[in-house]
Amino acid sequence: MNRRQLTAIAAILTASLAGIGGAAHAQGDKTIRILVGFPPGGSIDIVTRLLADKMKDELKANVIVENRAGAGGRIAAELLKSAPADGSTFMITPVVVPVLAPLVFSTLNYNAATDFAPVGHVCNFGFAVTVPTALPARNVSELVTWLKANPQKANFGSPAPGSLPHFFGEMLSREAKADLVHVPFAGGAALLGALVGNQVSAGVDVVLETLEAHKTGKVRVIGTSGDKRSSVLPDVPTLKEQGYPNMVAQGWFGMYAPAKTPQPAIDAVNRALNKALAQPDVLDRFAKLGLDAGGGSPADLSALERSSTARWAPVVKATGFRAD
Repeated sequence: MNRRQLTAIAAILTASLAGIGGAAHAQGDKTIRILVGFPPGGSIDIVTRLLADKMKDELKANVIVENRAGAGGRIAAELLKSAPADGSTFMITPVVVPVLAPLVFSTLNYNAATDFAPVGHVCNFGFAVTVPTALPARNVSELVTWLKANPQKANFGSPAPGSLPHFFGEMLSREAKADLVHVPFAGGAALLGALVGNQVSAGVDVVLETLEAHKTGKVRVIGTSGDKRSSVLPDVPTLKEQGYPNMVAQGWFGMYAPAKTPQPAIDAVNRALNKALAQPDVLDRFAKLGLDAGGGSPADLSALERSSTARWAPVVKATGFRAD
């Protein structure tokens, strides 16, 4: 073998080794981003960052959280729709984006049924019915009695028009035959401030929003929406316990990919998600946030979407509410 041949072989080996090393380096530098359509610091942001940290080792990738807040999560949904379907981009979102928004908006820039691929169910959360401490109501029955005796004050507040708390309050109005007027606020903090200031007779929001104020005696939570009592409010009976069996409802977070994302990529992320959701420290953190861990297959999330649509569509229709 002459010098020219040896030189050529050495060049080929060098290129091959560089390629192998480059591929390994690229795999180690793989980045997956998870879109969140809400600002940092909220429950969905906390949950997503916790899961991203747990999933990175299983996926052998850098998993980053990208907050794209605005329009009730719809901006992140539009970004997911247009993202490459290559397993590099996902979204964790509340039920409002795939289920509620299609019920209240005439026009959306995405179609949840065709633009997204379900990955996995993340968690469930419940709602709390809260009253000012100045109100002489310790349970839902006493609240309804007081509201009917004071029709000029028969109202309830929610953190936003067209939100699940809004429609849960409408359900309560119908079930209690109380004819409550809905008072929308610009977020949970504004609603809580109105309750503390006795400016609204009752409020409906997710449990986490009113938890601390209830514990410190600034407001009074008189009922929760679950089939069983909330783990963070074990002293508060459910509405079901209080004689309202139809008042069982919950919201949830789900994880999605762009449509046409390869099934192996979805399955890999689903496995990592389920593994993260089973870890004791994750379950403990969820419990402190008033959340119940989800899990299961992409098909399970699709089934949850269908059942949620069936649950909320008649409620939305009965109110006649439209967001646009």
